[in-house]
Amino acid sequence: MNGAARAYAARHWLAWANGTAGLFVGLPFLAPILLATGHTEAANIIYAAYGVVCHQWAFRSYFVLGARPTYGIEELGTIIGSERAFAFLGDQELGYKVAFCERDVAIYLAVLLGGVAFVLLRDRISPLGPAGYLALTLPMALDGFSQLFGWRESTVELRTLTGLLFGLGSVWLAYPRVDSILRPRRASKRAASPSGEIGRVPAHPGATGK
Repeated sequence: MNGAARAYAARHWLAWANGTAGLFVGLPFLAPILLATGHTEAANIIYAAYGVVCHQWAFRSYFVLGARPTYGIEELGTIIGSERAFAFLGDQELGYKVAFCERDVAIYLAVLLGGVAFVLLRDRISPLGPAGYLALTLPMALDGFSQLFGWRESTVELRTLTGLLFGLGSVWLAYPRVDSILRPRRASKRAASPSGEIGRVPAHPGATGK
């Protein structure tokens, strides 16, 4: 990377990251609006694209422009039939399905909000360590795998909470490290003045550093 490109990346990488996150989390909400207003082809393109990275099961997704924002599997199965409860896109009465499941909405919304927060905290925050990231990731892993193996059915609250923790943890883990690579001078200043940092506990005078 030449000097001009590196300087551009250092100045603008965070804006690009936040803009991409905003677009990525916004398009799934545009799909049901397009579907409701008769723009079926455009809506189906979004649903198909996000179907690559998300199961989009209706009973684990948000609905907009309808009676309620969520429907459980038994309730939705009773209304439209259990076979349709997976791929159902919506109708005028129930509303139209967001192109992301509840957990994915929470994850990528947290990435966006975490990125915006990092704009304000980038010179004060230290990278999250592996142990901290594991602690923020483990709730989602437990919730997700227990569903996957059929041991239980999660709730919208748990999917949202665990997704938020994972998304925020991912930003906290990655963004300070990316920033320190692209803006090494700022990273050096931050390392030289740790007292104002977030996420790092100042060492005790008698600590060994281990």
